[in-house]
Amino acid sequence: MTPLHIGDRFHTPRSTAADTGGSGGESTLPLPSLTLSDWRFRELLMSLSRVAVQGYDRDRRVIYWNGASQALYGYSEQEALGKRLEQLLIPEAMVDAVIDAHQAWVHRGVEIPAEELELKHRSGASVPVFSHHVMLGRETDNPLMFCIDIDLAGERKARRDLDYMTRFDRLTGLPNRHAFEIELTRTLAECRRHDDSLLILFVDLDHFNEINDTHGYDCGDKVIRQAANRLQAFRRSDDLLCRFGTDEFVLALPQVDMATDAIQVAERLLESLSRPMHVDGRELRIHASIGISTFPDNGSEVQELVGNADAAKTRAKLTGRNTYQFFSPEAHAAMVRQHTIAERLQRLLDQDGGGELGLVYQPQVAAASGHIDSLEALLRWTTRDGEAISPVEFIPVAERSELIKRLENWVLHKVCEQQRQWRAEGSRQVRVDVNVSGRHAVMPGMFEAFASCVASYGLGPREIGIELTENVLIEAGQDVLDSLRRLYDQGYKIAIDDFGTGFSSMSYLKVLPITALKIDRTFVAECTQDPRDRAIMEASIFLGHRLGLEVVAEGVETDEQQALLQEMRCDLLQGFYYHRPMDADLAARLLRAGGSGLPSAGAKSH
Repeated sequence: MTPLHIGDRFHTPRSTAADTGGSGGESTLPLPSLTLSDWRFRELLMSLSRVAVQGYDRDRRVIYWNGASQALYGYSEQEALGKRLEQLLIPEAMVDAVIDAHQAWVHRGVEIPAEELELKHRSGASVPVFSHHVMLGRETDNPLMFCIDIDLAGERKARRDLDYMTRFDRLTGLPNRHAFEIELTRTLAECRRHDDSLLILFVDLDHFNEINDTHGYDCGDKVIRQAANRLQAFRRSDDLLCRFGTDEFVLALPQVDMATDAIQVAERLLESLSRPMHVDGRELRIHASIGISTFPDNGSEVQELVGNADAAKTRAKLTGRNTYQFFSPEAHAAMVRQHTIAERLQRLLDQDGGGELGLVYQPQVAAASGHIDSLEALLRWTTRDGEAISPVEFIPVAERSELIKRLENWVLHKVCEQQRQWRAEGSRQVRVDVNVSGRHAVMPGMFEAFASCVASYGLGPREIGIELTENVLIEAGQDVLDSLRRLYDQGYKIAIDDFGTGFSSMSYLKVLPITALKIDRTFVAECTQDPRDRAIMEASIFLGHRLGLEVVAEGVETDEQQALLQEMRCDLLQGFYYHRPMDADLAARLLRAGGSGLPSAGAKSH
């Protein structure tokens, strides 16, 4: 018995007449003598219970077949022993190459390299393996080849899963941003080749965070899936769709008519997404903002086209949401300007104004006495190179970028500091009114924080007042009105600014917690020439007085306007006729001089 014949685990296969040219009787093939390294390899084989190992003689007939091989290929040991390698595991297309490789190793010493192979299961199914080959006794008459096969099915699945994860969104099954950009690059190349157009639609669900916050993230996921399904319904075979971000999708539509198809698609998308969604027994309504860019008009590369559609989407959100906007270079330049302003404003607030933000004060003069009754604090921004950025430009940017709270809190603190300083200097004390924007006014706890800040400087209602636009008050919730009423009860002056330009209503005026009306300058400007503006002025003053409110006219610039407003018994006048906005030092000198609001040539020249 040869040393290889151990425990019936290694077997000498039976030869058939066809195999040997003999009569079909059994014959015993000579087995090689094993070297020390061969014995060590045999011991290793015996320990590899979970690795598929097969042994083959010089004719590639099975002499060893472990349990892991049975599990991997489906043949039992009894079925496999004596069968040729190519009869069991090798796909037909590989048979000749396998035989040639084996013979080259046996006769010329050309080793078979370790590699990934697709072998064959008993059922005919493909079996992916990493196969390593070892030859024992190659110099003998009966060299033995052992194949050590590692199952790659799990690894292949892991690769497929990883590939899917890197190319597709798990929640919706749509291509992700990276995969979309790769496909869009190919599509753009086709469009260039055939001189075709292409449409990009950037879709952003409006107020999606509110769904997560109100109903939970599981509900939000279901909304995203429903939105994705609705967008899928608009895809043609050549169109591309991806989930670009949390609540963002991008559609790419080649070969469309820019003037007609873009509008139709955008309107249909908005209509589809706005239909009620039924999630966990709830009926939810969600809208979207869509930005549109076109190839080749709005760009030639993927990043440029998608970026421009994103910019147009942002414009759609700024114009009220649930709408669409086409990209335009002019609008994009304006958006870049707004973004720059927001960034600069953020830095200035981090630097306590940075030497660029400052306050000026414009007196409000009692029409009857000509004395300064109060001041309005006005925010100004002058850059270091002398550029004056108008509040009409930067205040809306601050509101949209959520900087308005910081900005107006900064103003309030500066006004309170100035009032405290004037008091210490012995200046005549007058109230300073600060403006509060609509976005800031509706923030929870805003008016409580306002009163707390004023009190922290040792000040109160006699020193600080508030101006709000009428639309803010009319649209405010009950919590905001209740907070404002507490300030009203404490004696704070609360004025409606720009009165007459919003949704004015007598029914609102009688219930709002206000003390004054400020008539908008547009009515003052023409009141001496236009009978209709004069009528509005008279009606506003009469209405205010009948409701027990103080009436202020702003934008007073001429003798005629001043005389007419005095005749109408307007309480306070504000404008260049008396004083331009001035810095704190000039305001202090004016107050120390007695606070006269008498006009001067310098004030009236403008």
